[in-house]
Amino acid sequence: MNLRLGVAAKLAICVIASTAAFFALFGYISLRMERTHSHNLVLQAADRTADLILRSTRYEMLHNDREALKNIIQEVGSEPGMRRVRIINSAGRVALSSDPREAGQAAGPMIQEEFKENGEHLLRVARPIQNSVECSSAACHVHSADRKVLGVIDADLSLATVDAQLAQHQATLGYFLAAAILLGSGLAVVFMWCVVYRPVKALIDGTHRVAGGDLDYRLPVRSDDELGDLAASFNKMTAEVAGVQARIEAEVRRQTAELERAHKTLLRAEKMASIGKLAATVAHEINNPLFGILTYARLVLRELLKHKVPGQDEMAEQLQIIERESRRCGDLVKNLLTFSRQAPAHREPGDLNVVVGRAIALVKHKLDMQKIELEENLAENLPCVNCDANQIQQVLVVLMVNASEAMPNGGKVAVTTALDPAGEVCSVRVKDNGCGIPEDVLPRIFDPFFTTKEDRNRTGLGLAVAHSIVEQHAGEISVRSTPGEGTEFCVTLPAGCPLGPAVSEAAAAGGARPRGG
Repeated sequence: MNLRLGVAAKLAICVIASTAAFFALFGYISLRMERTHSHNLVLQAADRTADLILRSTRYEMLHNDREALKNIIQEVGSEPGMRRVRIINSAGRVALSSDPREAGQAAGPMIQEEFKENGEHLLRVARPIQNSVECSSAACHVHSADRKVLGVIDADLSLATVDAQLAQHQATLGYFLAAAILLGSGLAVVFMWCVVYRPVKALIDGTHRVAGGDLDYRLPVRSDDELGDLAASFNKMTAEVAGVQARIEAEVRRQTAELERAHKTLLRAEKMASIGKLAATVAHEINNPLFGILTYARLVLRELLKHKVPGQDEMAEQLQIIERESRRCGDLVKNLLTFSRQAPAHREPGDLNVVVGRAIALVKHKLDMQKIELEENLAENLPCVNCDANQIQQVLVVLMVNASEAMPNGGKVAVTTALDPAGEVCSVRVKDNGCGIPEDVLPRIFDPFFTTKEDRNRTGLGLAVAHSIVEQHAGEISVRSTPGEGTEFCVTLPAGCPLGPAVSEAAAAGGARPRGG
């Protein structure tokens, strides 16, 4: 199984290894320096000891007092740390020694050295006995003045105490270094954990959460170092990604809505195309016969009324029925032609408030007769809309007539115009407080030939025609209704350029009326 080490673990291992190597090198150098220093101290002490022995025995040597000299050698040789003290003559033999067994034996090499004897670490020092004027002129001596060295004082010093101290110091230093390595490593691990591992782990967890779709997650910024900058940059990047995703989702929703509207438009276009073909066929097939029936019915009725014949009234009533029903068939054909977009449209920039005023003027009398209160809230300084004023007027008349029919016992109709905050769409709202539209009926109100009116003369084409006209103007018509509270229709049209003086004067001449009707 592969072992995966993180950045913090690698950094901790590197710091621990570096700390251990540093302290090990430091300990090694310290021990070497300590050993060298101790060795120098021992050498200095040995030299001083040899010099002290030489000075202590000088008087006895001048007076050739061998017994006193022997006592001094034995006393010095019995001191702690002193293993042997010898006086070696010029012939290389032991003249006096703290070990009586060595007297008269060959001394061997007399050089300063370290050696082991019986498992004990010893240091040998030798100090030459120089010939002096006092020695060469004494009566007891026979050494000539030209003889420089009379012998050697040789001393063997034990280094056991020094070795023990070095071993103890080495052990103490080893414990100290081990403790320092452990403490330094522990502090390094804690530091790496708090300063490196936790921020990096939080960044990794945040990355996984963002990758999983949680774009609202933000990292806590706990420091102002590079990791803090990284966390802040991560939060900024996440916020930007969330904003981009929100814009993408909004664009997807918008595109989906446009596709749905386009699909509905295509379906409605297919319906209208079918109805248009039907309307064109009906118009060509029955318009002329209907016109002939209507004309001859009027002529027969006129002639019948001129002459008194039996059953005149009954025949006149029958002719009137023929005339009325023929006219209704003609109106049905006209509505079919309008719905199938057979009528040409004449579009030009116009004032939407003026169009609303004309529509209100047409239905004002009907509203007054039904005791319906009319409220006008027309926005000022609306931009012009490029439209066929007569067709938009027809749409508004249909909406206001439908509103009045929803309030047979009186009520209130509010007509409002407005401009959206972006300045791109003008809207007209027609709101009533009538009976409302049931939820199961609401999706079908713009379908051709659909009506909930009990009047058998209704064709169910009013709202369908209105919807068709608004779509031809690249606008939208929507409805909100609550049963028992009322209905609100909203017609939106693309806004054009601001109204100029010429357009305003032409609109006013075309029948603008004061507000507040």
